[in-house]
Amino acid sequence: MAYAIVRVRGHAGVNKDIEDTMKMMKLTRPNHCVVLPQNDVVQGMLHKTKDYVTWGEVDETVLAKMIKFRGRMTGDVPIDDAAIKEITKKYTSIISLAKAIKKGDVTYASLDGVKPLFRLSPPKKGYEGNKRSYKVGGALGYRGKTINELIERML
Repeated sequence: MAYAIVRVRGHAGVNKDIEDTMKMMKLTRPNHCVVLPQNDVVQGMLHKTKDYVTWGEVDETVLAKMIKFRGRMTGDVPIDDAAIKEITKKYTSIISLAKAIKKGDVTYASLDGVKPLFRLSPPKKGYEGNKRSYKVGGALGYRGKTINELIERML
């Protein structure tokens, strides 16, 4: 299982511990997205940064779209199926890589020559409110499967 984590809020007024945690996750700017495996370390990081990020379980179709349209290799080169074959030697297409990331067989950040984050656009029609939790009508915190809808709006 993999989480898609999107930074919603900026860096003004952020506690240094929280800012350091977001740097460890490679979330340095708003609208940056990372895909991390679901484990205890990531859960602790998400608990610490819950007032600045939103996250949920990503679908392999949305992840494949994100890799195709917003994934970059070093040198700001777009990722395509040929690049995936060359980098991994095991996976032949973007969709097969997305399925492996979703299952937890490989992490996106561990691929050689691939930038570990996605620089997304602000969502169409905006965030629901960047100071409240998703449970009470805002944009922050855990949102489950609806993270896919947010990412679709940001592609």
